[in-house]
Amino acid sequence: MSQNKKTIVIIGLGYVGLPLACLAAEKGYRVLGHALDEKKIAMINAGKSPIDDPLLNEWLSRVSITASADPAIITEGDIVISCVPTPVDRSHTPDLGPVRDSMEKVRAHMRDGQLIVLESTINPGVSEEVVLPILERDGKKVGKDFYLAHCPERINPGDPKWNVRNIPRVVGGFDAASLRRAKEFYESIIEAEIHPMKSLKEAEAVKIVENSFRDVNIAFVNELAKSFDILGIDILDVIEGAKTKPFSFMAHYPSAGIGGHCIPVDPYYLIERAKQSGFTHEFLQLARDINNSMPAYTVGKLLRLMNAAGKAVKGSTVGLLGIAYKANIDDDRESPFYKIQDELKELGASVESFDPHLPKKGTASSLKELLKKSDALVLVTDHKEFMELTPNLLKENNILAFVDGKNVLDKDAMIDAGIHYSGIGR
Repeated sequence: MSQNKKTIVIIGLGYVGLPLACLAAEKGYRVLGHALDEKKIAMINAGKSPIDDPLLNEWLSRVSITASADPAIITEGDIVISCVPTPVDRSHTPDLGPVRDSMEKVRAHMRDGQLIVLESTINPGVSEEVVLPILERDGKKVGKDFYLAHCPERINPGDPKWNVRNIPRVVGGFDAASLRRAKEFYESIIEAEIHPMKSLKEAEAVKIVENSFRDVNIAFVNELAKSFDILGIDILDVIEGAKTKPFSFMAHYPSAGIGGHCIPVDPYYLIERAKQSGFTHEFLQLARDINNSMPAYTVGKLLRLMNAAGKAVKGSTVGLLGIAYKANIDDDRESPFYKIQDELKELGASVESFDPHLPKKGTASSLKELLKKSDALVLVTDHKEFMELTPNLLKENNILAFVDGKNVLDKDAMIDAGIHYSGIGR
């Protein structure tokens, strides 16, 4: 059977699964998708994206994807790909429930010869210790009755350059046949290198290392930001200077907190799995602690600005600009917004919020309304709609204090206009 005649079943049609489904359909595959949200299913079947993304809207208008809440469609797939989330709970303990649920569905509807691929970010060992026992429970054997591979997702929502089409991928297989089949599939849809790994565990470890690397480096600059606040040094100026070195330096930037489905989550999968084997990741845990401290640190900066302006946070109205974890998207998973909001409420502040990409989750219907309601502001998300905030606009609305949680506005202009302004590390 030629590749473009095969049926692909994708379990989970979110930020990872839906772009993958669109790409596979564009490349000539018959694509079926399994999801639980009936509204999402209806939108996809009508050719509309349930995610606020112009690329996906355009893609869905010209490709054919059939979405269903019935897991029985799994039987139709030559290749079944699970793209379900791997979250952590409030105590930062990894939750493999969605992965187990998706594999139980595969087990119940599997047919001989299928290639099963897990794209979800997992700690090393999950494919063989969790996934494989589920799939083999009824007597089927990997390498004989089905094939198993792991290709950790790589997606960067809102990035106009790097997307599911052109980001290189790594893939690992249980055996040579599984690896070959998975590599052939991804090479047929992705216009970038597909790098084979020697084992499932190595492939699983790649994604954890990628995001832990970012977490550690962000923690470093967040700690520098705290230090430089005390020393009176502008961290952005220092980073610009450090960037002139053409080797051995990679710029990372401080902020009010890290959000999203990867960086604040993935390190915990390695931390917890290593702990079970008797190893303690002190460095990774410290990085997580530093980055988790940034929302409270941001609120502390606002508290000091308000005091300098002669007004207490308690009883004041603080407006939060942005709910999404990242600019110009509608994804609020693990967003620092929620921690900042909780911190402010604990201090007795009234909290208002506005996000143009998540209008139903905010308390204000527009930026204009938010400005009118607020005594002070914290910029949580650097949406393009917030880039035109000027000192004059803030003064017209009697904004006393402004914390720029993303360091994107003109610090000097704000201070020169008499606004009690502070960035993170500047």
